[in-house]
Amino acid sequence: MRQQAEHRKVLARVSNQLREQRRQVKHLERDESRLSRLVEELRKLLAAAPARLRNDKVPEAGAADSSMTGIKPGIRLPIRGELANRFGAQRSDGGPTWKGLFIRSPAGQEVRAVASGRVVFADWLRGFGNLLIIDHGKSYLTIYGNNESVLRQVGDIVGTGEAVATVGASGGNMESGLYFEIRHEGKAFDPMRWVSLK
Repeated sequence: MRQQAEHRKVLARVSNQLREQRRQVKHLERDESRLSRLVEELRKLLAAAPARLRNDKVPEAGAADSSMTGIKPGIRLPIRGELANRFGAQRSDGGPTWKGLFIRSPAGQEVRAVASGRVVFADWLRGFGNLLIIDHGKSYLTIYGNNESVLRQVGDIVGTGEAVATVGASGGNMESGLYFEIRHEGKAFDPMRWVSLK
């Protein structure tokens, strides 16, 4: 009888662990869905925005380039660090596959824009922490998540290499680093296809 009681305890513990893992997977799926909906809303807003035919200001010397010409192959990653998770890799907890990269790095390091563009989102988003999204034109967006702080506001024009955030662990990760995605027409693709590590 004691064996049966022990067996029931073990089964109950395993059952509770499975329920908790399923709950965490559902949270990850909802977080990913939330980001996808946000990106789709931003894509629609950007597509519907009227083209600006008038320009009253010109860049000053040393100011950000606002050419909005999309993203081209050969970009550099936004921070130095270790590539801990890659696009398309299965998550260790069984959640959805990675839609971007997670780059491990010490907290406080500057996160740099990979190309010139305009900030279209700068706020906290569950699962991604302090999140910054930059529109680079031609339907390209870059996404910078898990930041300790965001240094830019919606509407800010940024140039390639300008600091836009600082590395942190605000997205619920146990370690500091940057979550980074590139999307074209709302769809995530492997950033490493466009990155130069040399």
